[in-house]
Amino acid sequence: MAETEEEEVASAEASGFSDLSDSEFLEVLDLEDTQESNASLSKPGPSSELPGKDGKLISLEKWKRGLDVSSPMERFHLKYLYVTDLSTQNWCEQQMVYEKELPGFLVPEKAAVLDTGACIHLARELEVHDLVTIPITTKEDAWAVKFLNILSMIPTLQSEGRIREFPVFGEVEGVLLVGVIDELHYTAKGELELVELKTRRRPVLPLEAQKKKDCFQVSLYKHIFDAMVQGKVTTDSLIHHTKLRPEKPLGPSVLRHAQQGGFSVKSLGDLMELVFLSLTLSDLPVIDILKIEYIHQETSTVLGTEIVAFEEKEVRGKVQHYMAYWMGHREPQGVDMEEAWKCRTCNYADICEWRKGGGVHSSMLEPQAKKAK
Repeated sequence: MAETEEEEVASAEASGFSDLSDSEFLEVLDLEDTQESNASLSKPGPSSELPGKDGKLISLEKWKRGLDVSSPMERFHLKYLYVTDLSTQNWCEQQMVYEKELPGFLVPEKAAVLDTGACIHLARELEVHDLVTIPITTKEDAWAVKFLNILSMIPTLQSEGRIREFPVFGEVEGVLLVGVIDELHYTAKGELELVELKTRRRPVLPLEAQKKKDCFQVSLYKHIFDAMVQGKVTTDSLIHHTKLRPEKPLGPSVLRHAQQGGFSVKSLGDLMELVFLSLTLSDLPVIDILKIEYIHQETSTVLGTEIVAFEEKEVRGKVQHYMAYWMGHREPQGVDMEEAWKCRTCNYADICEWRKGGGVHSSMLEPQAKKAK
């Protein structure tokens, strides 16, 4: 049966985790200390219990009810989201939530998958440019490095060259989304093509469910990149969401690197103004083609490619649905019954409220239970 085949492949691929954008995952780690984060929690177990304030174990549901916040954005102290946050919602939203609630829980097998994928990404990046390490001490410096990378890549794109690891950011449905595009280059016909590299632990192409997640991810990249080059992303919006201090002077290392690149800037605000001006005056085109390239990690063999049709209405609909969770307008949702095979390889299956509720979040059942009494 087809369903059985899907289950077997899914278990080998560890819930689609190996299809995360490795470069973007690394960026999350790099900037982790620049965003406030909730306290680390212990590894979840079958007992569904977590340490409380007094050290005693409490249930996950009681712990969540004790949080005096109005939305997940506040609960997790997030100023912005990564594109991969939304693409993992496309795989299983409930799983993504548990990964946020239980940080630091990464089994060795998954860590090894990401390490190998990151090495392949790094090798690809070194093919087109050298990497320079710039020490940073503030979130302003971290964003300054993003801006310097963009400024160094714009001329290459203008001359129809190839670039890799291009930072993107923009407000979508009232929330700032941040990501990294693996590669941008021009085709023989002069079309701007985005290529997303996905590494695979096994020499097989992913399931349709995983492809859908990947297609959604690259569609989001196009949506944000197009807005950037069309002048739809503003400094005011970026400052509002990130709480950056534009008047803050650049750190010595960042300032030195900026001057070496020929940029006469002193503060983050100077750099931001230069970046947005360069983006809007560069006459860069919007992205014409979206392509996903699947590569076997061990052999670096290309397993296949996927050309993605950009459906703006569909992308906007999904974004609105996923943002409704982040804004606190609805509870997280798990997978539909026909995709319950994903649960077989999920690390949170034993504590999953969606599964225990039979496909309905347990908190949704509480009012009905009270009425029954």
